[in-house]
Amino acid sequence: MEFVHPSGVADLVMRLSAATAIGGLIGVDREARGKPAGLRTHALVSLGAALVTLVTIRLTEPGTVDANAISRAIQGIVAGVGFLGAGAILKTNGTDTEMVQGLTTAATIWLVASLGIACGAGQWFAGLIAVGFALVILIVGGPIEGLVHRLFRKRRERDTTTGP
Repeated sequence: MEFVHPSGVADLVMRLSAATAIGGLIGVDREARGKPAGLRTHALVSLGAALVTLVTIRLTEPGTVDANAISRAIQGIVAGVGFLGAGAILKTNGTDTEMVQGLTTAATIWLVASLGIACGAGQWFAGLIAVGFALVILIVGGPIEGLVHRLFRKRRERDTTTGP
């Protein structure tokens, strides 16, 4: 991966702004669905990841990059964000089954950290492609999941009524 040194204050502002905006886009989806982690959480996680990545890159001399330092910073971000995501996951006991809630929100928190890393590293194309995929998954994935659940529920009901 090529880590691009920021060329000045404008580039620094652009990277941090892009990370905040991209994280916010994902957060708007979560906010619209009434999830516990919304716009502010996602924007802040993405901004924080971008800042750590950007500061680590800036600590190296222009023209040289300490890939080990950047790799350790990224590993730290991913591990730290895992705790945030874990806090969004709830296991509940229903009358018939156990349910796990918050997995998609946890995944989006992890994703926006990754998007922030991409923005902080100056990897614009990768970040834009990933946020496009993420929005498609979040917007179109729910209705597709609902359709699949309905189809398989009908199949399961039909299989249990006919018996072996």
